[in-house]
Amino acid sequence: MFKNVFGSGFLVRTAHVILTWVITLILFLHDTELRQQEETGQLVQPVLFVLLVLGSVLLYFAVSLMDPGFILSEDRDLQFTLGVTEEQQDMIPPTTKSLRQRRCGHCLLQQPMRSKHCQTCQHCVRRYDHHCPWIENCVGERNHRWFVLYLAVQLLVLLWGGAHRLLCCVLRTGFSAAPSWQQWLRSDGVLLAVATLLALLSLVVLLLLGSHLYLVSLNTTTWEFMARHRISYLKHCGADENPFDRGTFHNLWGFYCVWGTVVWEQVYFREGSDQV
Repeated sequence: MFKNVFGSGFLVRTAHVILTWVITLILFLHDTELRQQEETGQLVQPVLFVLLVLGSVLLYFAVSLMDPGFILSEDRDLQFTLGVTEEQQDMIPPTTKSLRQRRCGHCLLQQPMRSKHCQTCQHCVRRYDHHCPWIENCVGERNHRWFVLYLAVQLLVLLWGGAHRLLCCVLRTGFSAAPSWQQWLRSDGVLLAVATLLALLSLVVLLLLGSHLYLVSLNTTTWEFMARHRISYLKHCGADENPFDRGTFHNLWGFYCVWGTVVWEQVYFREGSDQV
C-alpha cells in the first residue's frame, strides 16, 4: 500500500519536514503570540497548534507514500476488459457500438477508464489526477481524498500559526521597538522572511485547495480538465458536457464517502451516453 520511504523523492520529503518544523520552532522561539501564551501558561492553543502541525506532517507522508492506484499487472487485477469483473460487466447497458479497449503504450497493460500512465512514476494510475512534485507522487483514485484533506489541514496551519499572527506581530511590534529600520531588520528580519514565506505558501495552498474542491464537485480530474481534447472518451463530448457528473451532492458524496474501486464504465455508459 505504501511506497519505500527512502525511494524517489526522499530529499523532497526531508526538505518539507525540516522546513515545517524549523518554521514551527521560529514561531515559539521569537516573540509571537504562541510563545506569549506558552510563557503565561495558556497551553491550549500552543498544544493544539503543534498537534495540527504533526497531523499535517503525518498526512503529508501518508499521501506521499501511499499507492495512488497503480495498475501493476493484469494477473493481479481482474478488471481490465472493461475495468470490471465478469459479473459487473453484465451490468453495463448494451450499446450499438463496441468499446475501444485501450492498452498503455508504455507498460502494455489494458487501462480502465479514467486511468493514465505517469511518465515520472512509470505506472498507470486509476482515475489519474496529476503527478505532484510537492509530494513526489501521483494523485489518483486511492489518495486523492487524502490529498485534499492534507491541503485543508496545511492551509489551516499556515493561516492560524503563521501568516496572520506572525505578520501581525511583525507589524505591531517590530517598527515601533527599533530606532531605525536597519536595527529592526537585524532583529526581526527572520520573522519578516518567515511571514512572507508563509503568506506565499498560504496563497498557493488556498488556490490548490479551491481548484481541487471545484473539480471534485464536478467529478472531473485535473488531467481531464486540462487535456479533455486529447482524451478519447471526452474529446467527442461537448465543451460543457461531463459524462461522469452525477450532480454536486452525489459527486462530493462519492468522492469523500465511497471507498473502493469505482467502475467508471458503468457511469459513462449509463442511459443516454455514447460510447467511444
